[in-house]
Amino acid sequence: MSLTQIKQSNISSDFSPSYRNLIINGAMQIAQRGTSTTGVTSAGYFACDRFYYYVDSIGTWTVEQSTDAPDGFGNSLKLSCTTADASPAVGDRAILQHRIEGQFLQHLAKGTTSAKKVTLSFWMKSNKTGNMQVNLYDNDNDRFVSGTVTVNASATWEKKTITFVGDTVSGYDNDNAASLLIEWWIDSGTTWTSGTAPTTWQANSAGDRNAGGTLALADSTSNYVNITGVQLEVGESATEFEHRPYGTELSLCQRYYYDPLTYRWLYAITTSDSGNRRGHSDYPVTMRATPTVTPTWGQYTSGTLGLQFSSTQGVTFYSDSVPAGSYTTVIFTAEAEL
Repeated sequence: MSLTQIKQSNISSDFSPSYRNLIINGAMQIAQRGTSTTGVTSAGYFACDRFYYYVDSIGTWTVEQSTDAPDGFGNSLKLSCTTADASPAVGDRAILQHRIEGQFLQHLAKGTTSAKKVTLSFWMKSNKTGNMQVNLYDNDNDRFVSGTVTVNASATWEKKTITFVGDTVSGYDNDNAASLLIEWWIDSGTTWTSGTAPTTWQANSAGDRNAGGTLALADSTSNYVNITGVQLEVGESATEFEHRPYGTELSLCQRYYYDPLTYRWLYAITTSDSGNRRGHSDYPVTMRATPTVTPTWGQYTSGTLGLQFSSTQGVTFYSDSVPAGSYTTVIFTAEAEL
């Protein structure tokens, strides 16, 4: 389901969003995977939906949905270093990312003479002062442009704004794959810092990817950063953050990840048969792609449990090991992340 389709489905009648904000869950309201993940040492989606933490051999982290937020917001995403790495190897890196499908970016006219400028705005708070490099990375063409923001005051919420020029060279693919990655560089080794942060679009160069970053948040277990109010929009100035209804934001997130939070029943084909249980669940929105579905037993905990059918719209489960006259339940998650 596209952003336009979700808008037209009238999920919430609170107001009619403009969808000028290309970021999903920018206010960090939705956390289907839970509000906190500890011991993070590798890449994945943790806590707040749609924000991917790329950790490559640099410290250990807690990723959480925090209630510490600036005025006008209820939540933020907090990254806390719990095992320090003050001397990272040259190739190590930690990057917070937000990934956007190419089909949602065609109005930016990237790769044409009409390529549009975009403005990224967000609130951030850290115990450390210094510079953070933020990149727009074109995953289709291996190109990027950067901007740098400064944490001026420790432990203080500050709003940051970066305007990025348009790219007339290469366009985004018009499909459902990850075309644009917004990157907040948390820390890295020297492979990523040896060059110069580019303010115009260029071919990818490893040494430029974090050349403007000085925060080095992996160097102490006292370090943290909170981010919220993330907005990416067309134009040269930041407008007020677009607060979409909670139900709308949840549905946008469920295109990529769905956790129904309740049991789904598997029913007997006949009341006397052993095994032969089936149950179906429709997704609340059409998912980005046929998801990876992970089922686990609910009520009954032995025997075979599998997928009979799976698509972008729903899934059918089966079990052939339930005693005659018994019913069972299944819980599951469905993931179609970028």
